[in-house]
Amino acid sequence: MSADMIKSLARAEAIGLSIYNSGLSDQAVRQRFNVTHIARLASNENPLGASPDVVRAINLSAPESAVYPDPASLELREALARQCGMTADLVVMGNGSEDLLKLLCLAFVNPGDRVVTLLPSFGLHHIYPRMMGAEIAMVPVDPRMEYDLPGWERALNLPSKLVIFSNPSNPVGCMLDNDGFERLIAAAPADCLLVVDEAYYEYCADLADYPDSLTLLRNQPRPWIVLRTFSKAYGLAGLRIGYGLASDPAIVEILDRVRTPFNINRGAQAAALAALHDRRHVLRSVAHVRAQRGALRQALIAMGLTVAPSQANFLFFRVPGEGAAVAEKLLAYGVIVKPWLETGYRDWLRVSIGTETDQQIFLQALHEVLK
Repeated sequence: MSADMIKSLARAEAIGLSIYNSGLSDQAVRQRFNVTHIARLASNENPLGASPDVVRAINLSAPESAVYPDPASLELREALARQCGMTADLVVMGNGSEDLLKLLCLAFVNPGDRVVTLLPSFGLHHIYPRMMGAEIAMVPVDPRMEYDLPGWERALNLPSKLVIFSNPSNPVGCMLDNDGFERLIAAAPADCLLVVDEAYYEYCADLADYPDSLTLLRNQPRPWIVLRTFSKAYGLAGLRIGYGLASDPAIVEILDRVRTPFNINRGAQAAALAALHDRRHVLRSVAHVRAQRGALRQALIAMGLTVAPSQANFLFFRVPGEGAAVAEKLLAYGVIVKPWLETGYRDWLRVSIGTETDQQIFLQALHEVLK
């Protein structure tokens, strides 16, 4: 059977999709470059790892591995609802928050629907809508690498089914403040579904100018869902667990119709509950990122590089030439960063905030590569 025949059976939208750049594994880099230490600075993982309470919770859940988990993740949804001042019927769980992005597109996007999102963008913000045959409108950041609010207002002046944006943004790290958030929402069509991706919420939640999205969204008439994750500040990236906070139980009910019935495994449910209750670990993780982010930013600027403003656990910076070529050379030093592959941003790299040791390894390697 030929590849051409297989492609003839597939949906045209699937064949034309770009593959999400999920990066390289430590093992692949070790084997290819014969390096021992790997500085993992591509996937915005928590360098402090998960709370010790998480490890204990997983171990306690292990004897029940032969038994299916709660398909509704009810205990976890109730805990999240209490924390967010909502009811459990407004909370939906995903196998990572990107799973919820896919479910939203499966449930709400028809061929030809218009979806508005940011440029540069978290890849799945446009890959999943394209999968459903949507028309994608991408609003670039402005020259300061901040949200271009006039650009968003122009883009949202046309009918749109979904409006998807992250705050703070990925990969740039820029943040909408209260006024900017309200201005963007007010410009959105009255009959669209607002999708606010707050994967990096914990790194901004206590900032005076970071919008309280749940309150602001409740005070306007459009349907909405806010996406958050346990992958970043909670350190559970390997367990794949995210959640959505919706404006109406009907959104959750529709998403439940298109999700797999046991999409959050038993260990992940136990781990997330434990992580949720260890607030001190989250605060330590956020404090570490803020301290190291400032130091890393200054070091990159001292090297003569342009660095975008960031309120997340990563920095987006510009290099001479192709970013992918620089990232490839860094692998020989055991350093994994993420080159950006979108048109107009191919000379940019995203580096995660890591341990102080890994950041020094990265800076020394980058100096050698750029030299």
